[in-house]
Amino acid sequence: MTLTRYAFVKANWHADIVDRALDGFCELVPAAQVDVFDVPGAFELPLMARDLARTGRYDAVIGAAFVVDGGIYRHDFVAQAVVDGLMRAGLDSGVPVLSVSLTPHHYQETDHHNAIFRAHFVEKGREAARAALALTHMRGNLAA
Repeated sequence: MTLTRYAFVKANWHADIVDRALDGFCELVPAAQVDVFDVPGAFELPLMARDLARTGRYDAVIGAAFVVDGGIYRHDFVAQAVVDGLMRAGLDSGVPVLSVSLTPHHYQETDHHNAIFRAHFVEKGREAARAALALTHMRGNLAA
């Protein structure tokens, strides 16, 4: 029996917040079963997720990013492209690709907002772990 493996891809923008999703994920999935990959930003998540899913080494791939409104409305199309790309990567590869990609309506780089979103990413990481574990279990039952 092979050990279940997960790929966790995270964007480096706002890493102090995004990395908390990995913390939450590893509360439920042993870190020894998780390979971690960093990409420059959210826009690069879908391509890396697709490539990792296609390797056949992972039972699920998780992508994490924090896309904030920088005042030029770029965040709208980046967030949509990321979520669409992650979904397509999963459908094209046949491997679950989960998103912990958050786009808040109101974010300011203050200690207060940073604390809120760090905690939120921990919870979102836990949710991704629960989903990954459930999908792995369900898909394993289909193959049996």
